[in-house]
Parts: sequence; C-alpha cells; structure tokens
Amino acid sequence: MRISTSMIFSGNVNALNDKSAALLKTQQQISAGRRILTPADDPVASSQVLELTQSSALNAQHQAAQGSAKSALGIIDSQLSTTSDLLARIRELGVQAGSATLSNADRNAITIELRARFDELVGIGNSTDGNGQYLFSGYQGTTKPFFGSVENGVSYAGDDGQRALRVSGSRLMPVNVSGSELFTNIRDGNGNFVAAAAVVPPNAGSGIIDAGSVSDQSKWNSSANSGQLAVRFWKDPVTSTLYYDLVDAVGGKSLFTATPSTTGGAGNTFTHAYTSGASISFSGLAAPYNDFGSSVVISGTPSSGDTFSLKRSTSGSLFSMLSGMIKAIEAPVVSGPAGNAQLHNLLGASLTNLSQVEDNVSRVRAGIGSRLNELDDLNASSSGLDIQYKSRISELQDVDFNKAITDLTRMQTELQATQQSFVKIAGLSMFNYL
Repeated sequence: MRISTSMIFSGNVNALNDKSAALLKTQQQISAGRRILTPADDPVASSQVLELTQSSALNAQHQAAQGSAKSALGIIDSQLSTTSDLLARIRELGVQAGSATLSNADRNAITIELRARFDELVGIGNSTDGNGQYLFSGYQGTTKPFFGSVENGVSYAGDDGQRALRVSGSRLMPVNVSGSELFTNIRDGNGNFVAAAAVVPPNAGSGIIDAGSVSDQSKWNSSANSGQLAVRFWKDPVTSTLYYDLVDAVGGKSLFTATPSTTGGAGNTFTHAYTSGASISFSGLAAPYNDFGSSVVISGTPSSGDTFSLKRSTSGSLFSMLSGMIKAIEAPVVSGPAGNAQLHNLLGASLTNLSQVEDNVSRVRAGIGSRLNELDDLNASSSGLDIQYKSRISELQDVDFNKAITDLTRMQTELQATQQSFVKIAGLSMFNYL
C-alpha cells in the first residue's frame, strides 16, 4: 500500500485529536468528580442513576413530610398534656365542692375557678399551629371550631376530617385530631349507662348511688331493656324494712321474677330487702330481660318512694359535662342529709362523666404518642435509605480519582509522544538524502 504525505499528515492529526479529546474528557471527569458526564458514557449506569436519583428525591420529600408531621403532632401532644392537667385540677375542685363543711358561698367561690378552667379548655379547643390553622377543626383549618359559654353551651363548627401527610410510600399519617373526637363524642356515665338520683321531685332520703358497672358486656349489649330503668324504694310500714324493685321506667313494669313477698304502694311488688352499700345486681329478671350483666351500689338510707334512674349512655361533650358540674355546684344546697345526698349524687355523676373525658383524652394522647413513635421509626428508615441511595449513586457515577489521575498522566505522556513523533515524521523528505 502506498502511503502518501497527505495520509501521514491526516492520520497524525486524527490521532492527536483523539488523544486530546480523551485527555480533555478525563480532565473533565476529574474536575466534575463524576465518571458519567453524559448518558452516552454509560447508558445502563445512567439509567440506574436516574432511577436512584428519583427515588432519593422522593425519599427526601417523605423525610420533609415526617418533620412536618412530627412538628404538628408535637403541638397537639403539648395541648393534650395541658388539657390533662386542667382536668386533674377540675376533678380536685369537684371533690372539694362535695365537702359537707362548705357553705353555698364557699361552693360559689369554687365555681369561679371552674368557670376560668372552662374558658381555658375552650381556648385549647381553639388553639392553632404555627401556620394559623386550627388544630381541632377537622378539615376546616381556617374555621374557629368552638364558641359558647357555660350558660348557653359550646357549639362545634368543625368537622370529623383528618388532615394527613404522605410520610412514606405506603403510609398516609393523620396530623390532626378533630374536635368531635377529642371534645364532643364522649360517652356519659360509665360508658354503658348513667346512674342518677331523681331530681324532680328530688329524693327525700340520703341514698347515694355510684356510677354502676357492667360485669358482662355481651349480656348488657344484648339485653332487652328500654334503656330507661329505675330502682324504686318502699318501706314496709309494719316492719320498717326497706325494699327495692327494678322497674322499666317506660312501662313501670317490675323486672324481677321472684314470687312477691311484699307489696307496697299502688300494687308494686318489692321482693328484695335493701342493705346500704350492698351491690344491687340486675340478674334473675323476668323474660325477655333475664340478665343485664350489670349492677349498682346504693349507700345511705333512701326514703319510701325514692327512685334512681338508669339510662343508656349517650354521647356528650366535655363542655356540656363540665357545665353540668358547675351548675350543680352553684345550685343552693338544702341543709340536711337529703340535701347533701342530692349534691353528692350530682357531683358523683359529674365526676363519673369527667372520668370518661379523662379516659378519652388519654386515649387520644396515646394515639398521638404512637404516631410520634412511628415517625421516629420512619425517619430512621428513611435516613438509612438515603445513605443507601447516595452510596449506590456514587458507585455508579462518581469518578475513581486514583484511576483517573493515572489515566490522565498516561494520556499526557501518549499525547506528548504522538506530538514528538509527528514532528519527526513530518520532517522526513527524500531530498535530505540526495
């Protein structure tokens, strides 16, 4: 093959250009710190880097959402802690108001602080986060949820919605608590029924009823009672023995099945002698009632004709329950055993309701705590993923500086050799030998 001078020059120029380009690319890799400067450098690795970068960006979004969720839930937890402290103080004041040594004026002084605590609770219900959004208004973040007073009641203007943030690929976490869940949907009494002394007309005796209890929830749930029962008392005028009967307050029918041993009043049957402080069990009843799986304890000395109602629990609000307590304490107490018993029955019912409120706040706070713990776990997991993503991306696209610098030195040597050899070759001529 005949090699022309132009071919020599053209080949050497191409070689110089190739080596200069390779040297430049290596220099750019070192300068950028990346092995892959364009997708053409490594199409497979470039595709993997793109996917990993997108996953890393999404993981960063989840980490940001986790931080926002933790901040929001932390504010709510702080408000719930304050609520628990207020409820503990309200309970203390309620117990104090039941002292027989206090006068009506003393009890009115207690209600001054109770009204202040009431307003504090309304303020907590209307608390906001750092962005001006109401914490307990559901989806209605810009709507003030609670308004009202002790006399007129407190209304809820929010809804039951739960705002949520995407804190992981599979977890949408609620970051608020609706006011209905925390403050309004609370079962009164013991959660199954409300035990209370007659108020209009008030009982004449000194009988005091407790909150009652349900020993068999399935029996209570399946019982055929109307939800309006009453324990009625009658004293035998001959023996002075005090008896009680359980009746359906709607029809007035006795629910006990035993053969009547004593009849009092308008033909009502009283088969059970009363003992102060003894449990009154609602079992052995007439069909279809049979067994309510529940009982109450009445202490003191009821008068003949006194009644105690037992009504199925309904949902009420913290504010209505606290308002009832305040009004019960503010009402003048008639001196004597009957008046003290009436006050104790009213306060006992209020304190039982307060226990339901405290249990509900504790339940909600426990839920907030579990979410905060979950966020800590998710954050640890996301941090680990972030390290893995960055490590893999670095393996795929980052330059190996030891290798790159070695290649750069070698390419410089090769380019210099190519340049020097080209100079010598370009200087060759037949005329040098003639």
